[in-house]
Amino acid sequence: MKRGYVKSSPHFFRPVKISMLLLVAALAGLAWLIPAPLQEQADIARVPNPVKSAWFLLWIQELVSYSKYLIYLVLALTPLFLFLPWLHTGTPAAKASWFPREQRLVAIVALALGAAVLALTVVAMFLRGPNWQLVAPF
Repeated sequence: MKRGYVKSSPHFFRPVKISMLLLVAALAGLAWLIPAPLQEQADIARVPNPVKSAWFLLWIQELVSYSKYLIYLVLALTPLFLFLPWLHTGTPAAKASWFPREQRLVAIVALALGAAVLALTVVAMFLRGPNWQLVAPF
């Protein structure tokens, strides 16, 4: 053990394991209590309008509703996010902190893209009506 440092095992990993088990139990309980929001069986004669994808893909559906070429933006940004942890070129941080100065650009880009995905999801989920027109949520 280095001087001034505390080993992470078991002080850190024990609460992480317990919280993971509690989260899995809570999710299993919710899945058992709340049925999945499945739609009725598909009927080609009665197509719902609008047809929305699953909530986690709504932002992509909203994005390609503006232009079909924006899917290439998603495809271009995917490798960027896959290699995001290795994009940092500065010296490693001396201590753990939120948004350290050395990694601020990567953090800001990641937060901005996350906020854009969230905004697109909210617009597609609550503000899109028949024929994918913008409608008031209330």
